[in-house]
Amino acid sequence: MMSEKDKKVGVYICYCGGNISDHVDVEEVRNRAEKMPNVAVARTNMFMCSDPGQELIIDDLKSGKVDRVVVASCAPSLHEATFRDAIKRAGSNPYIYDHANIREQVSWVHDGDPATDKATILIASAAAKAKLLKPLEVVRVEAKKHTTIIGGGIAGLKTALDIAEKGIEVTLLEKLPVLGGQLNNLDKLAPFREKASDILKEVLDQVVNHKLITIHTDCEIEDVKGYVGNFSLNISKTSDNKKATFNLNTGAIVMATGSVSYTPFMGEFGFGQHKQVITLQDLILILKENKSTGSVLEVNGNRIKNMVMIHCVGSRQIPGIHQPKENGQLNEYCSRTCCAAMLNASNQIREKFPQTSIYEMYRDIRTYGRGQEELYDKASANKVVFMRYEADALPEVSKIDNPDYPLQVKIKDSLTFDEEMDVPADLVVLATGIEPDDVSGLASMMKLPIGTDKFLLEVHPKLRPVEFPLTGIFLAGTCQAPMDVGEVSNAAGAAAVKASALLRKGYIELDPFVAEVNIDKCQGHGACVEACIKEGALSLVDVDIDGKTVKKAQVIPAMCLGCGACAAVCPEKAIDINGWALKQYEDMVDAIVSDGFAV
Repeated sequence: MMSEKDKKVGVYICYCGGNISDHVDVEEVRNRAEKMPNVAVARTNMFMCSDPGQELIIDDLKSGKVDRVVVASCAPSLHEATFRDAIKRAGSNPYIYDHANIREQVSWVHDGDPATDKATILIASAAAKAKLLKPLEVVRVEAKKHTTIIGGGIAGLKTALDIAEKGIEVTLLEKLPVLGGQLNNLDKLAPFREKASDILKEVLDQVVNHKLITIHTDCEIEDVKGYVGNFSLNISKTSDNKKATFNLNTGAIVMATGSVSYTPFMGEFGFGQHKQVITLQDLILILKENKSTGSVLEVNGNRIKNMVMIHCVGSRQIPGIHQPKENGQLNEYCSRTCCAAMLNASNQIREKFPQTSIYEMYRDIRTYGRGQEELYDKASANKVVFMRYEADALPEVSKIDNPDYPLQVKIKDSLTFDEEMDVPADLVVLATGIEPDDVSGLASMMKLPIGTDKFLLEVHPKLRPVEFPLTGIFLAGTCQAPMDVGEVSNAAGAAAVKASALLRKGYIELDPFVAEVNIDKCQGHGACVEACIKEGALSLVDVDIDGKTVKKAQVIPAMCLGCGACAAVCPEKAIDINGWALKQYEDMVDAIVSDGFAV
């Protein structure tokens, strides 16, 4: 076996089109890298991720000049796969490579000599690690070609249909008696007024009649175990007031648990105190069922002459201004769909009931999507009156003694230089925002991350927008963030593609950066098992050694997260993480604190 001293490290430094070289003296860094221990070759290129850049690595590996690779460029999240593929094309093991991020961690935050010195140190550290890298093999896991969708709203339905169309069995789980989620509570969708019932029926008919889709309503998930390709769910189902449990084995899981509408607290803009204060969802159902034929909207037999609509109720909340929930939660995000939905409702009313005046009180009108700005233009043409309030001067709704108008809304209108106005109203409509459905129990059970806004959190909003850190579990729809129906469908399609691609071969190849036990050193203390954050990934098993049965730690690679918690607590140093061994850390630190590379 080749000794550590015999390793030949190639260092490849990227100019990044000036992103790095405008702030780092790349050629000086190359000169310094050539003098580092075990570095056989140091090269530069304008774009290492380009074909010519990759060819530098391939040629050096094929010629035998190097047997370990360090690339110093942008963040590894962007091009790590690119460089591993290049190394594979050279006929080498893709795991003999390490990365030094000298763009985000250097050139974007430093300049001149400090940047050049820091880049040198990071490369020295990466080279010190690289010389200790050993070839690794991917972890291959047999996978059941089956996906479970949790949630039967439009996101879950669309995901299930897309996956089934690719020939993979799907089980759809819904906790309510009916499918459809929030679409059941909507009518004409903004901005093009498609009927929600038509969209739902089209998808639902296909799902219900698809031979590869099994549907369970009135069910809850009691427990989730296993790992990618081999999850096991324990599910309870209520039918005819009888509760039964069953087990479901599946290869992948998609969380499509959806969202709920924000419920205003008692007294928020008069909600719960005055029957004339309703939510936008209430208004949508009223319009859906309304049979009024005159020029004035009638609600419960009352003619609505003046309607006030208040935006951003339960959204874009600010600490110190808005009242938090009992748990201290504030919804600081924009719910994104409310403005368009409110404008859509205003236009419907003004077009059908022109004698009903509408006053929209808003902080900002956010019509961000295709066709939505036209809603605002149409509302202006329909003579909807817009009044703008600041976050620290919320409209005030109060009851008045007036036979014509039961309510009055006071607003300081910033469009008229903060003039205070009292608007009489027959009806006040609150544009309530979107909140994620409470899945804290499921998230805790499945070890899924939740953001500060209580929505489920993806790995990366741009690079991995429908994936969780836990391989084999995906997310789609408004459990992730506020979305309109079109965006939900897109997210569902993305999740379906990811899940299908994962399972299509019947097996899955995972990165080998997992814990590995040195059986000779392991004394079976069990500290590693106690520290493991993934239940079942690490256990103590009986092993026969020289006729004696002893306890040794055993890793299930497919379940291991590679977090290193076990390695940190082992008193014998008998467990390491492939690709991140303790000796590698030690040599990296030695390189960082050395005075020999930066001047």
